Amino acid sequence: MTDKEKDSVKEKILSEIEAAKNSITALEETVKPVSPDNAIGRLTRMEAINAKSISEASLRSLKVKLTKLTRALSRLEDPDFGVCIQCEEPIPVRRILMMPETTRCVSCADR
Repeated sequence: MTDKEKDSVKEKILSEIEAAKNSITALEETVKPVSPDNAIGRLTRMEAINAKSISEASLRSLKVKLTKLTRALSRLEDPDFGVCIQCEEPIPVRRILMMPETTRCVSCADR
């Protein structure tokens, strides 16, 4: 991977980290407990609880992604960054730019 490609990947990782942090902050507001007498607008309490469950799942997923992105940022200068952990072949830069947290090439990820 060239230095220019690494710079592009670094920019992508940093922007995705920022976006994930912003989304986490927004979702944390939606996962607060729903009080028994609280109907949010037209939503019934059950709908509010279901919406909360969906937000909790999204929040967990975003936190995992943030951890992976942070790990990818710290490994960016490692010589094995951009190399598939399974087959040890280079991961295409376009894939890394699409999913900077990836550690596997498309073939190995499909298996």
